[in-house]
Amino acid sequence: MTPIRIAVTGAAGRISYSLLFRIATGELLGPQQPVILQLLDVEAMDRVMQGVALELLDCAFPLLAGVTTTHVPDEAFADADLVFLVGARPRGPGMARKDLLQANARIFAEQGRALNRVAARESRILVVGNPVNTNALIAIHNAPDLDPRQFSAMTRLDHNRARSMLAARCQVPVTAVRRISIWGNHSATMFPDLLHAEVEGRPALERVPWDWYVNTFIPQVQHRGENIIDLEGRSSAGSAAHAAIEHMRDWVFATPQDDWVSMAVWSDGSYGIARDIVFSFPVTTRQQDWQVVSGLELDDFCREHLAATEKELLEERDAVRELL
Repeated sequence: MTPIRIAVTGAAGRISYSLLFRIATGELLGPQQPVILQLLDVEAMDRVMQGVALELLDCAFPLLAGVTTTHVPDEAFADADLVFLVGARPRGPGMARKDLLQANARIFAEQGRALNRVAARESRILVVGNPVNTNALIAIHNAPDLDPRQFSAMTRLDHNRARSMLAARCQVPVTAVRRISIWGNHSATMFPDLLHAEVEGRPALERVPWDWYVNTFIPQVQHRGENIIDLEGRSSAGSAAHAAIEHMRDWVFATPQDDWVSMAVWSDGSYGIARDIVFSFPVTTRQQDWQVVSGLELDDFCREHLAATEKELLEERDAVRELL
């Protein structure tokens, strides 16, 4: 079987470290599919990245058909079928969100241009490095020869957090929770939607009080990442890598017939959301394509939250306009 080429950026970082070994075992594409890993990081992290590559080789994974390391995007993305854009500058002390946007905008503009030049023409590209929505938009605009539908940004971690919290509150397995939706930006404005969710086949809001949903559940999902940083002194890694694998696996294969997932994708105007932003919607996937779930009824409560997160994304787009 022909190996699939998978490019991973930020390869010397914690998320990628958690991600790479799981890909090499077949957790992403299954136990029969060989892979070639093409690792990218900045030149200053070259020795660490080479060490990670040696560790991967030392595992003697039967499915690992090769590992390359580089600090040159064109080399890392050459003929890549799947791409995980994990590497991004983290937010530092005293850094405003606008500063973070500007710093990472240049990175994702360069990587978008490289993907446009050398990636496989049917590649699937997942943005994991924050701020994911606008980083994905920048990459899309700098890769004009690729279809915007080949890009998505990760809100699967928020989706998983919401699913887990609801299951814990209802004292049921996570498998009993379906149709969670994360709308909007991967930020404190995201809207975790339980109005369309189900627990054991019943509407979720029949199982939990409205007050808990509004005053506990929504803010806990919105701020879970900050809580982890406060406790660990650094951002999520293992859970982010797990979400990235689930996101890409569902994109490559398919979502369950009776459920959907949350993905941030290029807006085509669905639900009245502005076009040309990357917005998280409930989606289904099939044959390496995605479709926004249609026909969901959105009341004034939903619309208010969607408007707030849409506004933030439009402001982010304006802040990086010169790179689009």
